[in-house]
Amino acid sequence: MTRTTLLTAALAVMVVPVACRSDAKDPNLLTASGHVEATDVRISTKVAGRLQDFGLQEGDAVKSGQVLARIDTTDVALTLEQARAERQQSAADLQLRRAGSRQEDIAAGAAQVAQAEAELDGAQKDLDRMQGLLDRGSGTPKSRDDARTRRDMAAARLKAARETLARLKNGSRPEEIESARARVGVSDARIAQLDQQIRDATVVSPTQGVVTEKIAQAGELLQAGSPLCVITDLADAWLTVYVGEPDLGRIRIGQEADVVTDDGQRRKGRITFVAAQAEFTPKNVQTRDERVKLVYKVKVGLDNKDGLFKPGMPAEARFHVASPAGKAQR
Repeated sequence: MTRTTLLTAALAVMVVPVACRSDAKDPNLLTASGHVEATDVRISTKVAGRLQDFGLQEGDAVKSGQVLARIDTTDVALTLEQARAERQQSAADLQLRRAGSRQEDIAAGAAQVAQAEAELDGAQKDLDRMQGLLDRGSGTPKSRDDARTRRDMAAARLKAARETLARLKNGSRPEEIESARARVGVSDARIAQLDQQIRDATVVSPTQGVVTEKIAQAGELLQAGSPLCVITDLADAWLTVYVGEPDLGRIRIGQEADVVTDDGQRRKGRITFVAAQAEFTPKNVQTRDERVKLVYKVKVGLDNKDGLFKPGMPAEARFHVASPAGKAQR
């Protein structure tokens, strides 16, 4: 192996990053490398329809409550008009049942009762006449029986007319009124549902951030739940690093850290999370030899109001900690 080859191999070993290490010059300084992460919010449509207005582009900044997109509501609006018409019909039926029968209908029922009474009276007289003729020997049993049948039919018609008049006077039953009221309630619920669908057709941002992915395009026909875009809340960013078990006792939740980017920019951070269980170091952080070691995930919250940190961006966290136990400071 030549001298040049040996020098190249040595440099390659020197530049390989480690997940966490103590500075050889300062045992009170613990350094860990990792990548920035942020909260991603996937925006989806709650209603189906054609995407009518969606002018956002990747990289656009959005505010909480800002209108992101609109879904065409023509079909929903037509269904809403139908539901409102059905509601009017149900309300009218309820009002009709509450009002009861008209006076004209009651008067007509009373007239039918009087007519049935008159028919029954005439039929009874015919029956008495036929029975008298039969008793004197000048009548026939068939004539008497026919008169009795007419009398019975007239009595049945009178009974039916009286029951009809009583029903007209009493009006609708309570159960019928409740049924009509329930149909009105169903119509109201349907109208409220369609109104909500029209409101949901206007998609607003639930958070502030930056559009990091645009999934749908204007003009597409979408199903309910179809994703539109991804908004990344850069204000809620953190640096994920991995700390070995020997150094875990030297850090605390709430402890401050200096976070340094590859170009040397520095920001303050604070530990917000320390994993309760160890894991193998991720492959994108360590060398093959270091990946077999167990480490603990640590999140360092970042003050990212100026948007310096982006998801996936590498950075280094430096913790000022107490000296390892058993090691004297020089």
